[in-house]
Parts: sequence; structure tokens; C-alpha cells
Amino acid sequence: MSSSKSRQLVAIKFAGLATAAALAISGCNANTTNRDAATASLNASKNEAVVVRVIDGDTFVASAGGGEKTVRLLNVDTPETKDPNVPAECMGPEATKALEEFLPVGSKVVLELDKEPLDKYGRTLAGVLDSSGRLVNAEVARKGLGVPVLFEPNRKFYQPVVDAFEEARTAAAGLHSTSIACLPAQQVQEATKLVDSLVAGPLADNNLDLDKGHAGLVTALATVVALKAAAEANNLVHWAAYEPSQRNALVTRLTSANAAGSGRQTAIVAKKKALADVAAEAARQAADAAAAAAAQAAEAERVRNLPPVPAPYVPPAYVPPAYVPPAYVPPAPVPGPKYTGPRCYAPGGKSWTPCSKK
Repeated sequence: MSSSKSRQLVAIKFAGLATAAALAISGCNANTTNRDAATASLNASKNEAVVVRVIDGDTFVASAGGGEKTVRLLNVDTPETKDPNVPAECMGPEATKALEEFLPVGSKVVLELDKEPLDKYGRTLAGVLDSSGRLVNAEVARKGLGVPVLFEPNRKFYQPVVDAFEEARTAAAGLHSTSIACLPAQQVQEATKLVDSLVAGPLADNNLDLDKGHAGLVTALATVVALKAAAEANNLVHWAAYEPSQRNALVTRLTSANAAGSGRQTAIVAKKKALADVAAEAARQAADAAAAAAAQAAEAERVRNLPPVPAPYVPPAYVPPAYVPPAYVPPAPVPGPKYTGPRCYAPGGKSWTPCSKK
């Protein structure tokens, strides 16, 4: 539904209230004069209020019926700014400022109730019409600062808020912007981009750089996990502003980044173990070498401290004795018959031996 049609619906609702009031007072047929009179009567009724102060983007305090009441805009939800346990949410201050502009302090408004007038906190649940008849609930959504929400059984202003919200989505206003850094889509882009950069390239070959990479992944993945949990819970205004398909695409991207980052962490742990194993082996080899060197030095010292070793035995050179032929001793005469055969005399003719017969 277009913005003009939405405003027409609000104007019709407001005119209907005015007409009903006028008929109740005068009993006359509805006409322009009667509607004006009825509007004046309605403004004087208990549904008219004066703005005292704005609390946040969807809540304000009004003075009505002689007292003050806290009014919660029906069927629209804006980012939180008043939760004492968490910081102000993205676009929360902007929503508060917008409501302050829609509802200046001292301005008169009409509070239009639905089936259930109060919430569990005692706040008045209402559609709020400003002095020009605009439905402020829808105007907050039209600026892209709120999302449609149902407060069952109160559905009276839901569709006008939905129509205004769609206008803001088409215009990429507020929560639908692609340039506001604190919005989920941009946070997902930055977080996954950081993970991508941390898992790119080969692993370092030293523990210092590996530890830096691991620490960076721990921080980046914490953001990824938190964003994914928020997306899956879908209980924040910012995530509720996205179409289901867009939200699913963001969750898929976060899931992939988480898997890539976790895989890189596993690889870093394995690389560190491998480096530790190499270092341990090098240390073992160094220890073995040191032990061998120490043993060698100890042996050298032991040898150095031994008593002097005697000179090696060198046998005397062998000198063969001079040959001295033995003195000739003639054989003793052979006893027996006297030899009468030929005699062979030795040189000098002093001795002889029988000569063999030839």
C-alpha cells in the first residue's frame, strides 16, 4: 500500500471517530460542520493527551485526564536505547530523535486504543495521531526506524505500519540502509571479510605469526558466532527488518566464514605441532651431538692424563754371522781288509780315499 493510501486510511479512521463523537453529542447527520464539532469534542475527551517527554523511539510520556501515562506506540518496534544491561542499539538514538520531532514536548495528540489498552508493564498501547491526523506509528516505520510488530490481540494499526515499512525498505532508508556500518548486513560483510583475509595464504613458519593469526581468528569468529546467533534468534529489530531470504543468505555467509575460520584454526594447531616436533627432533639431535662431543672430550682428557707411554720396541737390525767353514776332519779308517784298489788322494797327497771304479 502506498504512503498516500496509508495516510488516507488514518484520516478516515480519525474522521470516523470524530463523526461518532459528533453524532453522540448532537444526534445530527455527519457533515463537515458536524465533523469539525465532533473533532473538537473528541479533543476534549479522555483520548486527547499532551506530550510531556519522549523516552525512546516508540515510547513517550503524555499528560491526560489529570495525570501522566507512559504510551507505547502500537504495532511498531524501534531499536532499544533504555535497557540498562546493554548499550544503545544501532539506530536507537536516531529513532528517539525522530519521535521527538514527530511529538514535540507540549504538542497535542490523540491516543486511539485497540482491544487491549495496557501491556504487562502498565503502559498504554495506542495508535498516536498528531495534530494533522498523521499516524505517528506508521511515520516512524516510514523513516526506516521501526519494524512492524504484533501485540496480540491488537492488530488495528499493523497494516498501516507494514505499508510504511515497505516504503522505507524500497527507499533503503534507516534500518534498510546499505551504508550504515552498525547494521547487521554491514557487520556481516566486515566480519566475514576479516575471516577471509585471515584464512588466505599459506600458514606461517613460526609460532609468533601463527599465534597472531590464531588470536585474530578467535576475535573474528566470536563476532561471526554472535551475529549468527542474533540472526537465528531473530529477536532484534535490525534482523527483523530483513526479508527471510536476505537473512538466510547472511546466515549462510556467516556459517561458511565460521567453517573456514575453524578449519584454519585446526590447521594452525597442526602446524604448531609439526613445528614443535621438528624443534624437539632438532633439540634431541643437538643433545645427542653435545653428549657425543662431551664423551669425546672426556676421553681425550682421560688419555691426556695417562702416564707417558714408553717408546715402542724397535728390535736391533739383524746381522748374519760370517760363514766359517768347519775344519775338515778326515774320516776314520774303515776297518776291514787292507785296500788294494785305486786311491784318490786329497790335495797335498797326505790322505786318500778309495776311488770308485769307473
